[in-house]
Amino acid sequence: MGDSTERRIVLITGASRGIGAETAKVLAAAGDHVIINYREKRKRAQMIADEIGAAGGSASIAGADIADADAAAALIVDVVAEFGRLDVLVLNASGGLERAAAPGYAMALNRDAQVGLVREVLPHLPSGGRIVFVTSHQAHFHGRKPVPADYEPIAASKRAGEDALRAMIPELTERGVGLNVVSGDMIDGTIIVRLLERRNPEAVSDRRDHGALPTVAEFAAVVGEAASAASKSGQTFYVGGPDYLAQGTAGDIPA
Repeated sequence: MGDSTERRIVLITGASRGIGAETAKVLAAAGDHVIINYREKRKRAQMIADEIGAAGGSASIAGADIADADAAAALIVDVVAEFGRLDVLVLNASGGLERAAAPGYAMALNRDAQVGLVREVLPHLPSGGRIVFVTSHQAHFHGRKPVPADYEPIAASKRAGEDALRAMIPELTERGVGLNVVSGDMIDGTIIVRLLERRNPEAVSDRRDHGALPTVAEFAAVVGEAASAASKSGQTFYVGGPDYLAQGTAGDIPA
């Protein structure tokens, strides 16, 4: 596992695959100890941790459904008990396109669970700590640009989650903790894009008409940057989607 006293301790939610897993590799390669949170895919999470270890990095896994308030609280208790602190929280987990999802699940996960986890983490983040909220252009620009119908519950709920976290910036600032947001166009190879391609292929092809979609690796690299950047709290880092960015993003950072 390595000496955690010499490394930042980073918790990444929903990190057993896709952007979360790739972000774990990016931050581990930079010298952080990454905690790979998963909901059900323990084997997959362990494979990512083993891959990081084989490459000389430091990683561990932690199972919890962050939409379950008790499980989320226990997750943070366990992390702090093992490492004594948490330096960075990457809020990557999201959902809402699952066919069996209950009404309201998207808001419960993409807004309520994000805020709840930050509340649990905040007492343990040192001054200089970082929170990174991962979102999409379809959510970040919700209300300003059309959204595919199938994606609307996610877009609305993730925008609500971002707004709720931004409302916490004064409190975070008092503690010396920064919030950064990473917003990306549809990311090639992610489960969300694959699901949309099955249900509404025109929504994905329309995005491709505006240019090549960012890759998971490209997006994860920017998440890694946001986890370390000493930028003003509330900064948004953008990845892809030039037609979105043409609307004006003064003061923010295009990747």
